Amino acid sequence: MKLLRIGATGVEKPAALVDEDHYIDLSDIVDDFDERFFGSGGLDRIRPVVAQRLADRSLALPIGTLRVGAPIARPHQILCIGLNYSDHAAETGQAVPSEPILFTKSPNTLVGPNDDVRIPRGSTKPDWEVELGIVIGKRTSYLGSVEEARDAIAGWVVVNDVSERAFQMERGGQWSKGKSAETFNPAGPWLVTTDEIDDVTSLGMWLDLSGVRRQTGSTSTMIFDPYVIVHHLSQFMVLEPGDLINTGTPPGVGMGFSPQVWLAAGDVMELGIDGLGSQRQTVVGPR
Repeated sequence: MKLLRIGATGVEKPAALVDEDHYIDLSDIVDDFDERFFGSGGLDRIRPVVAQRLADRSLALPIGTLRVGAPIARPHQILCIGLNYSDHAAETGQAVPSEPILFTKSPNTLVGPNDDVRIPRGSTKPDWEVELGIVIGKRTSYLGSVEEARDAIAGWVVVNDVSERAFQMERGGQWSKGKSAETFNPAGPWLVTTDEIDDVTSLGMWLDLSGVRRQTGSTSTMIFDPYVIVHHLSQFMVLEPGDLINTGTPPGVGMGFSPQVWLAAGDVMELGIDGLGSQRQTVVGPR
């Protein structure tokens, strides 16, 4: 299934994707794609209904100009893995980590895939990062093996892990300060359940900035794959249903260029991952 949320901010309705231009409404059977939904076995519960409705083309509704929100409601936490691509670590001049580097983003950074990204006040080095996102499907802790992590994952999502590098690197070493400004975590357009993707470790990734290709990569070059990440994190904390994990970015971020390239108001970021859809954000100035 490909699940999405349609509507204005704060009043999105749950839906399933028919094709890139159409959806079916699920708001009569699901309140939202949130912690309660995932934690109560919601994916399995709606699967037969979704299959039945997808087979009836008369139920397909046009997306048209409707806003597509983040495919999950605000999560309990957004966890992020840093320097998870060896070539990205090299471009930033940092060592390849021996185990996953963890930092967090504020959950209220989550916005829709095509919502504006706002540069925060005092920003001098705003940057982009196309990433694979993991959505946790059930309450998880102390997994006994990497293989067990597969059952803990609800699905995959495209994420733009927007960053402010001066806040991140030059303000006391606190990465979260450079990651948690409003609008800094566009997600979507849809949540793709794990059964839809044969091999999540071989998906192409890309990001264009105002029509110029900046990032080209593949999840195949991850240092720690999604299952290793979920298993690892479960040893240190409880992962809640609906939690989002950003898994790192391939090379081509702004801080890696010489001279460095930073986002500016009016820029347009377009990005995507094979099989998971694409995003488009316009960059706007501070409030």
